[in-house]
Amino acid sequence: MAKSKGARIIITLECTECRTNPDKRSAGVNRYTSTKNRRNTTNRLELKKFCTHCNKHTVHKEIK
Repeated sequence: MAKSKGARIIITLECTECRTNPDKRSAGVNRYTSTKNRRNTTNRLELKKFCTHCNKHTVHKEIK
């Protein structure tokens, strides 16, 4: 028997300021991977994480 899909999925968090800020330390977009429970958190996740390209803590939003 095959197992059904679990409640936890892997998501990608991307820096919101890297795309719009031309005065950042280095080129590129910072991304983190994490997991979330799709039953408890149905909407997109937003977390404050450290961005190595901006060299400061910024808001990272979930991308598809």
